[in-house]
Amino acid sequence: MVQTVILAGIILTVLTLVVNAVILRANKSSQACYYLSFFFVIVGLLLLAIASVAPKVDLLGAGFGGWGIASLFAAAVSFMITSILDAYQNVEA
Repeated sequence: MVQTVILAGIILTVLTLVVNAVILRANKSSQACYYLSFFFVIVGLLLLAIASVAPKVDLLGAGFGGWGIASLFAAAVSFMITSILDAYQNVEA
């Protein structure tokens, strides 16, 4: 189960980073590149809340809590990397 959560977190992180990078290249002055990461924060918190109330449910090898942790991991890492990319892209040379 732990391996499934780690793998899901890595896949969600890569997917989020690719989408954020594409949005960042398209809109250099917009903050829209952070919306997907914010969405994963909300989804992760909701899944953790559901996991604490609902009985044990397995979804593709992990429970709701595992998917919530994977979503929060993906959001945290993608927030950090996207903000670094945004900072370096907006430097005036």
